[in-house]
Amino acid sequence: METLNSLFQAINGVVWGPLMLLLLLGVGLYLQAGLKLMPIRKLGTGLALLWQGRDAKSTPGGRQKGEEDGEISPFNALMTSLSATIGTGNIAGVATAIALGGPGAVFWMWITALVGMATKFAEAVLAVRFRETDSTGYHVGGPMFYIKNGLGRKWLWLGGAFAFFGAVAAFGIGNTVQSNSVADAMSSTFGIPAWLTGLVIMGLSGAVILGGIKRIAQVAGRLVPIMGIAYIVGGIVVLVINADQLLGTLGMIVYYAFNPHAAVGGFAGAAVTMAIRFGVARGVFSNEAGLGSAPIAHAAAKTKNPVRQGLIAMLGTFIDTVVVCTITALVILTASVWETGEEGASLTALSFDAALPGLGNEIVSIVLSVFAFTTILGWAFYGEKCCQFLFGARSIPLYRVVFVLAIPLGAVANLGLIWLMADTFNAMMAIPNLIALALLSPVVFKLAKAYFSGEDIKPGEELDHDRS
Repeated sequence: METLNSLFQAINGVVWGPLMLLLLLGVGLYLQAGLKLMPIRKLGTGLALLWQGRDAKSTPGGRQKGEEDGEISPFNALMTSLSATIGTGNIAGVATAIALGGPGAVFWMWITALVGMATKFAEAVLAVRFRETDSTGYHVGGPMFYIKNGLGRKWLWLGGAFAFFGAVAAFGIGNTVQSNSVADAMSSTFGIPAWLTGLVIMGLSGAVILGGIKRIAQVAGRLVPIMGIAYIVGGIVVLVINADQLLGTLGMIVYYAFNPHAAVGGFAGAAVTMAIRFGVARGVFSNEAGLGSAPIAHAAAKTKNPVRQGLIAMLGTFIDTVVVCTITALVILTASVWETGEEGASLTALSFDAALPGLGNEIVSIVLSVFAFTTILGWAFYGEKCCQFLFGARSIPLYRVVFVLAIPLGAVANLGLIWLMADTFNAMMAIPNLIALALLSPVVFKLAKAYFSGEDIKPGEELDHDRS
């Protein structure tokens, strides 16, 4: 076990090292430049399309239900994607970035998000453009499919590698790690036994997951907006209370993004390189831009236009990092308890508690639990689609059952090695995806240019995965 742990620590140090972060940022910057900053310039257009696409009966572009291909509304596709991305990274991840990289890490999280908007746009465009219809009549897509159908069958091994890493990572980052986080929060705050929390999550998750993408999307479409807005409102209340600290905090974020922060109190200090490293790493961990998970959900959207879905998809990065993560960061930094040496979810809880005494732990515990629950739902869908690519549609029922049964095990287990393996496989998903995004970037640029020139965008060939 010690040897296995050492092996994964060594691999993790490489796959989440400077080269990976440069690759993630490099591909994102290349896509942003090739799109001429369109994802940033067209943020308002994306929000308008999201509002139009909230109802499956009226899809973006004014078409009625039945005229678009897909299983879920464009809005619910984004909510399914957000259900997997808005989670522990927005609460514990941001706190860890500040604890290790200082206030300047927040600035680099923002930069990562603005760059990642182009990456998410490209992922969704390719997911819809190269998706297939499986033997059950459902649309399937994601990096493994745009690798196979966009790059050709000689690259099939690369798509298989992504699917393998995704199917395995789902059991860690999207399952056991999440249930363990909820169990820990419920135990420390409300005294609920971990095994009981695990069984409750298993029952609730199973009722949704076993119903497939339509049920997952329906739950995500209701739960994610409610909890996301509730958390943002709670954060704004804290910021109103700490309003006198807000302007100074924003200045501190920008200043320490380019200057080292000396040790103070329990804070060990941070060089600029640490601010960049932890800001970029936690930003990517939170919004998943470049990892290739979100396009699996967007491929199921009711749309024939890949660019429209790309404009909606890029909002996921903006909402996750620029909005939700910023709220968490400002709450932490205006409370000043980040200098005590605390990190992770406990730092976020202490920060909320400083402004709302007696309520901080409860707020963070409840929000963390709901965010973790929705993450389980989103990653269940990602994992089953990766499994389907490898073994066919008949493997889905078995994958769902095994995935649900693993939830209570995660709640009571010591997840040191599991977290390390999941984090490693999560990063390894990004490598095939980033290669595909770079090679298929001309397709993205061409489709975006055609769309904004008023040309009709064709959805691509009718493909049959199970027979091809």
